[in-house]
Amino acid sequence: MHDARHEIQALEQAFWKSLVARDTQAATRLLAPQALMVSSHGTLRFDPAQYAKMLQDPKHGLLDYTLSDMEVLFPTQDVAIVTYRAHQTMQMDGDELTQDVVDSSTWVRLEGGWKCVAHTESESANS
Repeated sequence: MHDARHEIQALEQAFWKSLVARDTQAATRLLAPQALMVSSHGTLRFDPAQYAKMLQDPKHGLLDYTLSDMEVLFPTQDVAIVTYRAHQTMQMDGDELTQDVVDSSTWVRLEGGWKCVAHTESESANS
């Protein structure tokens, strides 16, 4: 399980790196055919093509981040849930915003690899 835990942590890091780079191919390769997201903006159901379009929006984007306190739980051998803290700097409607958040992602083994099916983000009480 130790190797699987590191694999999930590496996938989560790779996803964040793809956001900073605005690498739609890398990001969408990590997504399930349908995925869910919950944030302070509400809930969203999307597919990889819709996510790629969001990632290309020049008014919004992730500029920098650090992840910490990562924990991985495997309820079954084909499902992984990862939780962590993130310190992120983003561009929102042309303004730069720095924020501390707590996140979780659910990964499911599909099509021979791990795919993200859900992601949540909440502002940290320690902001």
